[in-house]
Amino acid sequence: MKRRPAVAGAFYERDPAALRRRIEWCFNHELGPGGLPARGSARKIKGVIAPHAGYMYSGPVAAHAYHELVSDGIPETFVIICPNHTGMGSGVSLMQRGAWETPLGVVDIDSELAEVIVRESGIIDIDGTAHLGEHSCEVHVPFIQYFTDRFRIVPITMWMQDQETATDVGHAVAAAIERTERDAVVIASTDFTHYSPADVAGSIDSRIIERITEMDDTGMYGVITELNATMCGYGPVAASITASRMLGASECRLLKYATSGDITGDQSSVVGYASLVLRG
Repeated sequence: MKRRPAVAGAFYERDPAALRRRIEWCFNHELGPGGLPARGSARKIKGVIAPHAGYMYSGPVAAHAYHELVSDGIPETFVIICPNHTGMGSGVSLMQRGAWETPLGVVDIDSELAEVIVRESGIIDIDGTAHLGEHSCEVHVPFIQYFTDRFRIVPITMWMQDQETATDVGHAVAAAIERTERDAVVIASTDFTHYSPADVAGSIDSRIIERITEMDDTGMYGVITELNATMCGYGPVAASITASRMLGASECRLLKYATSGDITGDQSSVVGYASLVLRG
């Protein structure tokens, strides 16, 4: 099965050359890291957290995560964990076989790793339908393809995002990576506060990000509940914290926070974006 792109021409450019220019724009933007990274080989990164809005809004913030990844060395597999915005599919859905197509080419699914993740979990289902129209895994793939075509993915989408579910997913991902001896990185896909004034969004998001940088998923859930926060991918973030910790991450660092208002100039109703890195 080949999954066709669902949001090419909307969240990012459909034309390959235009998409490459857009990605370069993200890296070079004043809110971005300031340039393209040089490829390294340290491989200390276990996970990253990055936004999934349209590239024109969140791309410069997302570029910080990919600058770190490329500088650290590109792994053989990315496990991309995202929220389910469409409501399609089961509570936690993994696509096990096939490939994903974007304007920059085709990326195979790491079927062996995917199969072991499902075996290690008590809750993940094999269900490709959940991924057909979902943007929040898809938008990360071209950022990686810009630098290499030698990688695979395991896409997981979470409609159920409670802490018990997130812990199960994180444990399963880490255990499967260790069992298969994969060189892999976990990508957690999330945006933060939705459609609040910029000062409100910044206040709420700083509280949540403080807990994330402490790798305190329980505290993160507490803050989200306390503030009634509208962060959309808290489950994937909690799963990535669990998985990264099991894989040896000892620190989490905020790379960049900004809002859609920093792009549009409209501070009255913004969406918050952040990139963070978890490394050993």
